[in-house]
Order: sequence, then C-alpha cells, then structure tokens
Amino acid sequence: MSVSNSPTQLKRELGVFGATLMGLGSIVGTGVFVSIGIAAGIAGPAVILAVVIGAIVATFNGLNSAQLAANHAVSGGTYEYGYKYLTPAFGFTAGWMFLVAKTASAATAALGFAGYFLNILGWNSSWVVPVAVLAVIVMTLIVLSGIRRSNLANTVIVSVTLLSLSLFILVCLPRAATEGMTKTPFFTSSPGAILHASALMFVAYTGYGRIATMGEEARSPRVTIPKAMIICLLLTMLLYIVVATVGIGAVGADFLSDATGQSKAAPLEVIARSVAGSGAALVLAIGAMTAMLGVLLNLILGLSRVLLAMGRRSDAPRFLARLNREQNSPYWAVVVVGIAIALLVFLGNVKTTWSFSAFSVLIYYAITNLASLKLSVSERLYPVWIGWLGLLSCLFLAFWVESAIWQVGLGLIVAGLIWHKVRRATSSVV
Repeated sequence: MSVSNSPTQLKRELGVFGATLMGLGSIVGTGVFVSIGIAAGIAGPAVILAVVIGAIVATFNGLNSAQLAANHAVSGGTYEYGYKYLTPAFGFTAGWMFLVAKTASAATAALGFAGYFLNILGWNSSWVVPVAVLAVIVMTLIVLSGIRRSNLANTVIVSVTLLSLSLFILVCLPRAATEGMTKTPFFTSSPGAILHASALMFVAYTGYGRIATMGEEARSPRVTIPKAMIICLLLTMLLYIVVATVGIGAVGADFLSDATGQSKAAPLEVIARSVAGSGAALVLAIGAMTAMLGVLLNLILGLSRVLLAMGRRSDAPRFLARLNREQNSPYWAVVVVGIAIALLVFLGNVKTTWSFSAFSVLIYYAITNLASLKLSVSERLYPVWIGWLGLLSCLFLAFWVESAIWQVGLGLIVAGLIWHKVRRATSSVV
C-alpha cells in the first residue's frame, strides 16, 4: 500500500451507530470477561456496587470527553486536548499514559484470544505466543485497510460477543432467581476494597475513549460523538450490572472469584460450564475470543490515532503522521503499534497489566476532565460541575490500586516528561 508524503486529515466516515459499536467493541471484552471476576475477589458480592461506582465515574469522563471531542474533533483524544486547553506537558503525559497502558492491554487481549482458541481446538499451550502474534498481524492488516472495513469487522465481533453474553444471562438467570444473593452478605469487604474494585471496574468502561480518539473520522462530530458515548455507556453499565448480578446470584461471589484463577481470560466460561454444561461454556469461549479480538482491533485503532497525533507534533517521529494514499489510515503509526504489541506478546503475559492500566487510564482521564474545565461557555455542552466531579473522582480512585503500581506509574510519568523536555529542547536548538 502506498503512503502519502505529508500528513493530511482523515476522511469522516463514522456515524452514531458505527461510533457506538466502536465504543462497545472496545469496552465489552476484557472488562466483562475478566475484570468482574477480579473485582469480585476484592469486594465480594459488593462488586455490583463497584460496577455502579465505576460507571458513574466513567459517565463524568464520557461527558467531558464528548464535549472536548465535539469542539476539537481531531485524532489523538486527550493528548490533543491537553495541548489545546492546558500545556504541552499535560498533553504529552496523556498521550504517553495512553500508549503505555493500552499497548500492554492489547498484548494481553491477544494472549487471551490465543488461550481460548487453543483450548477449543485442544492444542498444546506452547502455541499461545505464535497464535497471539498471528492475531495481532491479522487485526493490524484490517486496521490498515481503513476505518470502513474496521467498522464492519467490529460490528461482526460485537454481535457475536453480545449474543454469547445474552446466553450467559439466560442460563444463569433461573438459578439466580431461585437462589438469589443469599450465599453471602452483600457487604463483606471494607470500603477501601470496594474503592479498589471500583478503580479496576472503571477500566472496564474506558473503551468509550476510542470514540474520542477517532473524532477526526466522525461525521458531524458535535452531534455524533456525544450521542455515541452516552448510548455506549448506558448499554455497557446495564450489561455489566446484569452479568454481575446473575453470575453472583447463580454461583456466589467466591465461585466467581475462584473462576478467575481457573480461567485467565474469561471466568464466565467456568460459571457457564458449572450451571449449564460444556455446550454453554463453548459459546462463552467463542464470545470471549471475539471479545478479545474486538479489544485488540479497537486498541490498534486508538493507539495508532494517538501516535499519529504525537507524530504531527514531533513528540514521536514525524513519519508516524503520514497517511496512506486513500487517506483513511495512518499507515506507519498502525504498523509501529502492531509491532509494539507483538513484541510485548513475545515477552509474555504481565500479571499486573489490569491494575497498571487502571492507574494509567485514571491519570489520562484526570487530564481529560481538567481540560474540559477550560472550555468556553459557547463550547460547553454540559455543566462545569461535571468536569470537577470527573477530575476529583479520577484522582481519588487512581491511588486505591496497589501502592507498587501507582509508584511505578508516577515514575514512568516523570521519565516521559524528562524525555519530552529534552526532545523539545533539542528541536528548538535545531
């Protein structure tokens, strides 16, 4: 595929329906199949409360992201908003946190897909890394073909995933209705544990940011982006609450937590096998696979758009800002993102990825909310207090993850800012 010689604007081909599905494809994946089980191990049955708290915080962030993207509809998301409304340091930090956290998440999604794929076929687990790399290559090629084909692939992936989750709800509902939530008291953990679980559940909603990072490709962005984000968040919150409620009602919070340890990618498969047998478990496994592919596809899309924006400002090599001749894909940015994810796959699965993503993403959205406070009255779509609540809630939840995680995260922020300052100084000299 040929590549253009200079950065130009991407075509606007995304409507409300497509943008909503892109958000769902990013959200309904690792979040529902993994994080509910992890959070249940921390908060017990009160994970349902953590799901709601995560959704409330995500709603504040989604509304602020929407009004920023509607007024500044270019690729890059909060990286661009930080530059426009705050300072270059804030903008760079947002882009840096996004790249670090989501590249690791994408590698985890690829490994998760490979694990389920091999499990269904009965192949040896030694093939996990090669299959994961192959998944990265295929999804990278789809993204290289442009947003229209990426949108089509995403629609198929989301449909299969939602069908499998619908089956999970249907098979668990009868037992949940008869046995209910009587297995354990609702509040079995401390408020700190619930807040820790809420921080992890917040990450399960953050795929809506992919809608903002593709603002340059949305038709009528001031209308399309807010609508898509709000619809996406409402649907996801409803889905998560129902899945968590019927799952815990059917087998109990302890079983849900233990299932997370038995199945690295989807504890819901273990629950489905316990409740309805191997047939239901197979459907859930297929749903988990498509979900991981959806996460991988949408992360490659989002990461490449942020890298495109960083290349335009020379915060990353400028060749990353080039588009293909059809001007529907940042060719080199997609290739580099694919290579980076594949390299992380070769390094193996990182156990702390989810918690690290929680801290990094909360810092990313804290910057989003801070930028939204700088919007003028004419630009603002929602009351200013939404921006303040989003900012304070993100900063508050960020430091409820393990101390080692946020300490490493702060260290990476400092290292990135040092690199950014040196690069800007070098560029100014040249």
